Amino acid sequence: MPTITPHRAIPEQEFSFTFSRSSGPGGQNVNKVNTRVTLIFNLVDSPSLSPEEKERITEKLATRINRQGQLRITSYRHRTQGANREAAINRFFELVGEALTVRKSRKKTTVSKGAKERRLNTKKKRGLLKKNRRILSD
Repeated sequence: MPTITPHRAIPEQEFSFTFSRSSGPGGQNVNKVNTRVTLIFNLVDSPSLSPEEKERITEKLATRINRQGQLRITSYRHRTQGANREAAINRFFELVGEALTVRKSRKKTTVSKGAKERRLNTKKKRGLLKKNRRILSD
């Protein structure tokens, strides 16, 4: 069973799949075989995730979740249904893993006093250089 994080896993029984004709690779086979795979994960009714995790996933993956609370991932990159199914499952775990990782908050920093002084000194030097280039008129 693939895992999202080291302490969190979702069993594949919670996934449902639909298959349809793909516009991707397959040659003449593309018009006969349903190789496109759509993975459907019912986020609202999932017993594997806590309410906080569900809320975080809903927030981060809002464009992929429909009104019924189903997360949908489509794969049609490969020529076979099995390969597309595996690709969809891998993409699911990748997306949900990214959504559940908590980013470090950025520490605000200020410019040091020395850096400010150096910047102002270089500006003064540059201004003097330009001033000395001027033609003096009487």
